[in-house]
Amino acid sequence: MNEIIIDLLPFLIPFAMIQAGLWLGAIIHIFKSKSFRVGNRLLWFLISFITIIGPVLYFVIGRSEKGGE
Repeated sequence: MNEIIIDLLPFLIPFAMIQAGLWLGAIIHIFKSKSFRVGNRLLWFLISFITIIGPVLYFVIGRSEKGGE
């Protein structure tokens, strides 16, 4: 079992880094934004914890056209 995990590390590490970067970017943007296209700050904060899909959904659906205003 450990051998399988070690063999997969070259694929898991970049995936984890992308996930962490998207999550951090989404969280920062959520707390800087005053308005959202759909929902509110709490909704998007909770959705951002859904694997890689949450932050992507925020940037595609939730982010206001005005950006960080």
